[in-house]
Amino acid sequence: MPAATVTQLLKDQKTDPELISVINVITACCQEIAEQLRLGALTGILGATVETNVQGETQKQLDVIANDILKEKLLALPLIAGIASEEEDLPVAGNKDGRFLVLFDPLDGSSNIDVNVSVGTIFSILEVPEGCHGGEEKAYLQSGRKQLAAGYALYGPAATLTLSTGKGVQQFSLDNQGSFLLTQAEMSIPQDTKEFAINMSNQRFWQPQMQAYIGELVAGKDGSRGKNFNMRWIASMVADVHRVLTRGGIFTYPWDNRDADKPGKLRLMYEGNPMSFLVEQAGGLATTCFGNILDIQPQKIHQRVSVALGSKNEIEVLLQAHQTAADSQAASLNK
Repeated sequence: MPAATVTQLLKDQKTDPELISVINVITACCQEIAEQLRLGALTGILGATVETNVQGETQKQLDVIANDILKEKLLALPLIAGIASEEEDLPVAGNKDGRFLVLFDPLDGSSNIDVNVSVGTIFSILEVPEGCHGGEEKAYLQSGRKQLAAGYALYGPAATLTLSTGKGVQQFSLDNQGSFLLTQAEMSIPQDTKEFAINMSNQRFWQPQMQAYIGELVAGKDGSRGKNFNMRWIASMVADVHRVLTRGGIFTYPWDNRDADKPGKLRLMYEGNPMSFLVEQAGGLATTCFGNILDIQPQKIHQRVSVALGSKNEIEVLLQAHQTAADSQAASLNK
């Protein structure tokens, strides 16, 4: 029996037909972005632009191309009330009678493009709140629990699509005819792990409890955990989270003190929420190190957040380490 397409699987899950239409447009965009990446070096579009995005980061040419592909195709769909992108200063209005909002990071990990490391597209779909329209920021400021669907495309040795509409997590692979076909149903993150992903160069900037927790992992069998851990760090969130979803592990980009105005590096609406939705659907946990990411009430469209997600039992150890430190600090203040 041939593998199911995205549309076939969603129909089997009795997904809202209008939501399927939106997801189909996103998958078509991802197919086009995958082709642009495949030809990147040959067409001279791998370099940086002279522009910076709203985050203050230098844009790659493919950041702009990927953003334009998603923006154009989604806004052409009457169901879309508006879009919000990591590369856009403000939300962009679509059809005033549209039902859905789509938020996306068009090319996560794009700093790795020049060295041919896996990058990806991350997306989240919300419904327009009553009384709002797609051009205003407040329409998008919904907690991650309100997501109707989320997913990412990973452009690596094979182009894959990982998707959830709240009924588990499925993975699809792009075939030679340009279709995403089901290759793994009901992805499940192992509850225990011996792998962690973190940028160790920032260690000196972390909170003491995070430094202590990672120190225990690095100590391995000689430390309090009594087992060896391996560190993996790709510096592309979509690739690091894909590894976690595929074989377990934890990924964390914690708060650090380099900039007191930024509670984390990653973006809540374009990265934190959709990835947390997938991780929870696959049986893992996704937190800020103090609470669940999906429970955060956003205050602004480009809000940043600290992230720790992955294998449930290991994330719970990390949470306990932070809670113990918080309890100890509270006790000291109450003396």
